[in-house]
Amino acid sequence: MAPHVTDVLEKPGSPTKSVARGGLANMAGSALAGGTGVAVTWIVARSLGAEQAGAFFAATAAFVLGGGLAKLGTQTGLVYWPARLRATGRTHLLGACLRTGLLPVAAVSVLLAVVMWLTAPAIARTTAHEAAAVVGAHTAALRVLAVFLPLQALTDALLTATRGYRAMRPTVLLDRILRSTLQLLLVAGVGIVALSLPWFAFAWAGPYLVVTVLAAYALKKVYAAGRPAGATTHRAERRALRRDFWKFTGPRALASVAQLALQRVDVLLVAALGGLAPAAVYAVAGRFVVLVQFANQGISQSVQPRLAEALAVGDRRAANHLYQTATGWLVLVTWPICLLVAHLAGYYLRFFGDGYEAGRNVVVVLAGAMLVATGCGMVDMVLAMAGRTSWNLANVLIALTVTIGLDLLLIPRFGALGAAAGLACAMVANNLLPLIQVGRAVGVHPFGRGTRAAALLSLACFGVLPFAGLAGLLLSVPAFLAGVWLLRRRLALDAFKPRTPANP
Repeated sequence: MAPHVTDVLEKPGSPTKSVARGGLANMAGSALAGGTGVAVTWIVARSLGAEQAGAFFAATAAFVLGGGLAKLGTQTGLVYWPARLRATGRTHLLGACLRTGLLPVAAVSVLLAVVMWLTAPAIARTTAHEAAAVVGAHTAALRVLAVFLPLQALTDALLTATRGYRAMRPTVLLDRILRSTLQLLLVAGVGIVALSLPWFAFAWAGPYLVVTVLAAYALKKVYAAGRPAGATTHRAERRALRRDFWKFTGPRALASVAQLALQRVDVLLVAALGGLAPAAVYAVAGRFVVLVQFANQGISQSVQPRLAEALAVGDRRAANHLYQTATGWLVLVTWPICLLVAHLAGYYLRFFGDGYEAGRNVVVVLAGAMLVATGCGMVDMVLAMAGRTSWNLANVLIALTVTIGLDLLLIPRFGALGAAAGLACAMVANNLLPLIQVGRAVGVHPFGRGTRAAALLSLACFGVLPFAGLAGLLLSVPAFLAGVWLLRRRLALDAFKPRTPANP
């Protein structure tokens, strides 16, 4: 007879408890990062005109796309391979593994920074063709961001490698808290002094300089602590590792770029096809999506190394348990956000200033798509950790084709709403396809008891009650909290209890 989920959770050293602790810290940091991201968006939207705000969002979208390409898919490889090497007793290859992943990122990021610098005028003319007065400032902002592109790529790669050692603290402290806080403070300072668009770009990207140095130190520290004494490696082993690393990571490199394009290319397309002002409306309306994605990252990054280890040794039962438990937590956190934002879209958009309420339907469309995406859990990551990176690539390319095709068709007619429809269809495709694949090929799925309970509770409290008016809206939060308490065992929330010391 299979043990009850809470029996597994309460075992000393249970991986789910470790995931819960890491996930909780990561979620707290992600909440801060998401909140500061919304605040930065508010400052930019309020400080700059709609056209310059659109230029800022287009420039940062190009910056993130360039950094995603420079990382070469190592967001997965630098977790999968350290976890796999440790699980299979080959820790003497960890140093070679890190060099294999990090050195190419450094080289390619510098190359792409040069490309971004040189092509900045062309990018600015393409995305600001209807606002000639903004082109000069837009070009300067793109070149400011190009200087910091290698630091962004290296920061993410270094912190990814620390997570391969199950170390969540560097990501939380350095990326979620320090970088986000510095971005908010610097952007707020620029807004108070009323400086120009390039200065906003500098304030937003500047914190990467500090964080990159600290991330390198954090990786050096965890690597030194886990390095086996007197271990030696042979050239043949290193050569085989490099081949296997890039055979696994290569498809993921393309997939990660396509994944970032799914999240960012729509802003560039709205700017190019609809104008900078609609691009600003679209970026502001979809800002809550980034908050939901941070929550997803907060949980999935904690689960990722444990899941990789379970799949590396063929423990499908443990992998399925981790996947279902984490998805239940994800739904519990993100569905209330999506449902509330959809209900209160008008108030949410009014917060950013005049003219942004035009994005109300954009919010509703994206919120519905995010319910589907988060209901599937971190399915993309599960597929990659199972070694199916080529499948992952195919799925993302299909989704990217859907979003670009629909954007080109719909944006000229419907503006930001057309882009939202394209992204929503792409998100649905990019989650349902891998969901079918992990079920058939890996034998896991996200729909455990906790996932179903979290979904029904969220729909009842934040999907149905707000239709009763202000009274229903006020009742939704206490009803939700009461439901969470009553369903705490089904939701596996006991994993978040502090570990009690064993009796001597």
